[in-house]
Order: sequence, then C-alpha cells, then structure tokens
Amino acid sequence: MATDMQRLIGTSEEDDEEEMDMDVKEEDDDEEENGEKHGRRQVMVGVDVCTAPSSSNNNQFQHQQEIQEQVGTPGGGGVRRSRPLEEKKRTKLRERHRRAITARILAGLRRHGNYNLRARADINDVIAALAREAGWVVLPDGTTFPSRSQGLRTAGGASSMVTSSSSHMVSQQTPSTSLRGVSSGYRSSVEYNTCQMKGVFMPTPSPYDLSPIAQSQPSLVEDGGEQTENQSHIGGPVDAVSDKQIADVPPKLPERDFSGTPYVPVYVMLPLGVINLKCELIDPDGLLKQLRVLKSINVDGVMVDCWWGIVEAHTPQDYNWNGYKKLFQMVSELKLKLQVVMSFHECGGNVGDDVCIPLPHWVAETGRINPHIFFTDREGRRNPECLSWGIDKERVLRGRTALEVYFDYMRSFRVEFDEFFQNGVISMVVVGLGPCGELRYPSCPVKHGWRYPGIGEFQCYDQYLLKNLRKASEARGHSFWARGPDNAGSYNSRPHETGFFCDGGDYNGYYGRFFLNWYSQVLVDHGDRVLSLAKLAFEGTCIGAKLSGFHWWYKTASHAAELTAGFYNPCNRDGYAAIVATLKKSGAVLNFASAELHTLERQEEFSEALADPDGLMWQVMNASWDVCTPVASENTLPCHDRVGYNKILDNAKPLSDPDGRHFLSFTYLRLGLGLMERENFMEFERFVKRMHGEAVLDLQV
Repeated sequence: MATDMQRLIGTSEEDDEEEMDMDVKEEDDDEEENGEKHGRRQVMVGVDVCTAPSSSNNNQFQHQQEIQEQVGTPGGGGVRRSRPLEEKKRTKLRERHRRAITARILAGLRRHGNYNLRARADINDVIAALAREAGWVVLPDGTTFPSRSQGLRTAGGASSMVTSSSSHMVSQQTPSTSLRGVSSGYRSSVEYNTCQMKGVFMPTPSPYDLSPIAQSQPSLVEDGGEQTENQSHIGGPVDAVSDKQIADVPPKLPERDFSGTPYVPVYVMLPLGVINLKCELIDPDGLLKQLRVLKSINVDGVMVDCWWGIVEAHTPQDYNWNGYKKLFQMVSELKLKLQVVMSFHECGGNVGDDVCIPLPHWVAETGRINPHIFFTDREGRRNPECLSWGIDKERVLRGRTALEVYFDYMRSFRVEFDEFFQNGVISMVVVGLGPCGELRYPSCPVKHGWRYPGIGEFQCYDQYLLKNLRKASEARGHSFWARGPDNAGSYNSRPHETGFFCDGGDYNGYYGRFFLNWYSQVLVDHGDRVLSLAKLAFEGTCIGAKLSGFHWWYKTASHAAELTAGFYNPCNRDGYAAIVATLKKSGAVLNFASAELHTLERQEEFSEALADPDGLMWQVMNASWDVCTPVASENTLPCHDRVGYNKILDNAKPLSDPDGRHFLSFTYLRLGLGLMERENFMEFERFVKRMHGEAVLDLQV
C-alpha cells in the first residue's frame, strides 16, 4: 500500500527528467528541501492510516482519495501537485515504447550474442554488458575502468576463440538511481573484502546463468504453473515478469582470478572402450576429430587404460599391443602427451563403467580351480575384480606369482613403446594397485549389494590373507587373534549399529588395533612391492598411484568406511602418512581421485552419513606435501558446470598455501558426447585456460 501511495503522490518533474528513469521507479528524491521532507512525513501519516484494516474496499478507496486531495490541493500540507491525467498517460505510453525497444535489443543479444541478461534488464545493463565484452570492468554503482585482461585482449587483436566461454559476459543487475547504497543483489565492500581475505570462493549457480535449454525456451513458468509467453523476448512489456522471480535471484559470488598462477597441465581420459577386446582401435576417424578439438583448446594430453584383460587375454606372456600402437601414434602426431594406466583389474560393475573388460581368460580359469586368488568377504563371497594381495608371492598363476605377472606385463609395455618413452610422449605411467586401479580393498562392491553410505566389509577371508593374519597374530603372541572381527556389521550397516565401529567400540581395543594395523599394513606392503617393480621397469619416467577418497563417516570417531577400505585413519591416527611415505620411497606421484563433487547432492540426501570430502582431501594433500610427494588429481564423475570447475580449481591451486603448492596435473573424466556439447565444451575450455594460469574475461565480480 505504501507503494500505491507513492504512485498517487507522484512528482512534478519535467518530462525530460522522467525519460531518464528507465525503470520508472518514482522514488522520492534524496535532495529535497527540509520543507519538502516535512510534507512527506505528513503524507506518510496518511499512508499508515490507509494501510490499517478497514471495513470495506470503499472505505479504503475513500482514504486514498482524501490523501490525494490533501497532497494535490494548495495549502493541504503537500508540497507537490498531482500531475494531470493526460500527462500521466503520455508518460506511460512513452515508457512502454522505450521498454519495447529495450526488450527487442535484449532478445537479440540473448539469442545471437549469448548475453546472460536478466529478465528485467534495462539499457544500463546492455551498456554494461557491451563494456565488459570490450574488456572493461563495470562495478554495480556504474564505476567503469579498464581491466588487466583488456590489454591482453587488445594486444592479440580479436579473441582467437570467439566461441569460447570467455565471450559470455556475466550480467549484473544495475542498481537504481537511489543514493541509499548498493542494491541488495550485491555484496557490500566490507563483505567483498572479507571474502577476499578468506581466500577460497565457492560460487553458487545463479538463475541468470541460463542453461542451453532455458536460453532457447521463449516461455516462463508462472507461480500458477501455467506457461506464459516471455514478453521480454518478443518486445512486449517487461512487467509480465514476476517481481518475486527477480527478488529471489541470489547474488553472484566473486570468482578467483587465476591469471598468472602456476601452469597445471590438463589431461582428458579417453573412453573406456576406445580399444575393443580384440585390441583394435574403435572408430579412429571419430576419435581423431575429437582429439583435434581437444588440441585446439590447448589440452595437454590424454589418459588411456591399458587393460590386462585385453593385452594378455588368452595365453600367459602372449601380449597383443596392436590397437594401442595405432592410438599412441595418433596422439603423438597431434603433439599431445600420454598418461598410461597399467590396469590390472576388470572393467564393469562399478560406477561410471559403460563397458565390460574381464580379467584375462587364463586367470579366470585359474580362479575357477582356486577361487582364493580373489578377495573374499566374511560370508565367503568372491570378488573377481582383481587379484588378492595374498598371492603377491604365491606361485599360483601358471607357475608365476602375481608380482611376476605384473612385472612381465610392465616390462613388455616398456619395450614395445620405447619410442614414445624416448621422445617424451608418455609423460606418466599410473600403476594399477587394486580395484578400479586404486590402492584400496574392494570393500564396497555394488555387485554384493553395497549402497552408499554403507560402511562396507573387510576383505581378508581368502586362505592366503588368513594365513598371513595367523602368522602376524602368532608373532604378537596372541594366536587367537587370527580372525576377522565378528561384530563389524555388513556392507550397508552404519557405524553406530555395530559393536566394532561405534563410539568406544572394539576398533580402539587391543585386538581391534592389532587387526586394523595388520589389515592396513598388507595394503601398504602391496603398494610398496608393485611400485618398486614399476620404478625398475619405467626407470626415468614418472610413475603414479591412484588413491580414492572414502569420505563418508569421516566425522565419526572410527572412520568406518576408511577402515574397511584399508586406510587406518580413525580420529586419533593419521592413516595416510605410511602410504605417502611408500610413494615417496618409489618416487611416485599420488593421484588422488577426489569425490567431493560427486557427493555434494549426496550430502544433502544423506546428511546422517557425516561425510567430509573437503576435510579428507586436505588431510591427504597435506600428508603428501609434508614429505614432498607430488599430488595429481582427477574427478570421479563427469563435471560440466562452473561451480564444479571452480571447486577443482580451488583444490588445484590453494590460495592460502604459504608455499604456493599446487597439483602436478589434473585429469578430466572423461571424453564423450557430453563434453563435446557446445555449452559444456565452452565451459571446459574456460576451465583449461584457468588451470593454465591464463586470464578470462567473464569473472563473476
């Protein structure tokens, strides 16, 4: 009602002055004389009376009429006369005409220039957007000045990548002409400086950042659920857009400027099935086109899995590298780098697996005769995803131990692709150490019914690991400890539901500490042995080991999910120090597969899981950097949005690190149709530039 009263009061300004107000916000001037302020106070008294509850609409209208007469009549206490009705109509027609023209301009900019302009944008927003594209910085109060990146852009002529996400100017709501401060859609200077001092920003998606589908839709969904035509797209009045929609839009948070930061190489994982089971390259022409596109945005290289089940599929020590030869030659000709994974596990059955590549046939035949070569849970269920670490030194694989099988495979690869090692095309060899190629137990197999956020189960019940446990317990002098815990629950149990993992549970007792120390030491010893052989086979080449993040139940005392995976990391012990020390010994890089992006939604859905992916990542990174072990990383699921990329960037180049440490490299998962979609690819190109330390023009500031 107060707004209605202000409209009734009106102003007596000249028409030329009214034309300067594009949003027709008929607010009272802040530079009025004292007498005028006194008059307004009298009017506001009338407004309070009018807004009080009345017996009927007629009484309410009568109050309004009386107030209008007081204001418009000389001597009635008002200081401004009411504008003539015809003059108001002319002003309204002129305003509608201007808005129609502005709406057409906005529609054209959105449709043809990919401008992210708000629904009720005015001519100030258009000017600001054009200025930003020219390289200028436009602050919310209208202050405009050249940016640092303007010189870079001008020096290089037109931008070489016009289609890049850099050409998407981020629109900002221009504040009204009121002098009472910055509009609520922006941070105050104090808030902005505070965020800068904190160092790391977590931008949130904005409704202004329309998706490709939303940009192409000429309709809006009103509160009633009906679709109405978006008049701002066809040049009609913009008043059809709900004020609530504009008011509810959250402000954009500022992004870090990574220009001038250290160069972090970016690799892209190739599809899992790029090589088929006959070791043939699938669709070489299509792959070549995609690789050329990646090269055009300065991606450093690609990562590919060299599957044990393909190369040594039928006969021991009979290796077929034909498909990989063609692939490596193609990558080399494009002057891209290669990260190669020695994949000693099967593909299929895990999250993100879209093909099935089993272990070699001769290994499967051995497993049918002797199923104890595979990891086994308490109920006796086997997991044929990879070989148990209990046979590392057991000659059960056609006369060879598992370590000998791994070493023969790696040595064959090194001899076969000597050319690519010599010319530096192969920049890193990541050694598979367990399920999914990661150094961990297969404690959470989906095929056995595990679902997030279950704690998983211990995988030490094959005869070879039980024999190892028996020796360890006898050496300790407690032979009755040669068993796994019988109160550790099942795959989908919660910690508090078990006697072993609950607060004050057996995990922290004498037997529990003995068992967990043995269980985790088997993992460390396996990694040490295989990485030592890899260092020997690939001398002079960087080697790496993958580690995954079991972040759920991280905020509990026991860290149950980590314990079943082999990471002895309860709240009173650093379970990653021994692992990174082993990597340091072999000169290996820690490739940490971070899952925090994958679980942002899960944290909301499963808040009881007490997950902390950020805390886990920082613990692992600090443990590695404390012993000068380089850290690389990769995402666990595809990421296409800016919020996810900003999270990766903040992890890759920590702002608050006093030593300026950063990732050695980052590998994006994965090349496919989703990444090649226009909007997704432009966002990825922008991410690559920032990882390389280049400037982008559309920072959300």
